Amino acid sequence: MAKGRGGMPGGGGANMMKQLQKMQQDMAEAQAALEHETVEVSVGGGALTIVVTGHQRVQSITINPDMVDTTDEEWLTDMQDLLVAGVNQAIEQSQTMAAEKLEAITGGLGNMPGLGGLLG
Repeated sequence: MAKGRGGMPGGGGANMMKQLQKMQQDMAEAQAALEHETVEVSVGGGALTIVVTGHQRVQSITINPDMVDTTDEEWLTDMQDLLVAGVNQAIEQSQTMAAEKLEAITGGLGNMPGLGGLLG
């Protein structure tokens, strides 16, 4: 039995390298696309809407003036709390979206023996 490159029969090493290069290219394209994909989170019953990109960059924060009660002495504290909660929630959802898209490309290859977690 003839050995191919990489010590694998039939040139399996070269084929695996091509697959890994294709996967690397697909991952780079997916990461670039995430810059334009967004997650939208609404908190406080619609008082705030936060939009975050797949790169975890805040794209916009919209305050619904009809939902803000400036006669309430606590409104500023409430708004600050809603901002923190909403931004954190949007970032978490963005990270989940990005992880799912990249996992779809790698298909769990980070667990393959010999790769030492290079892909994960």
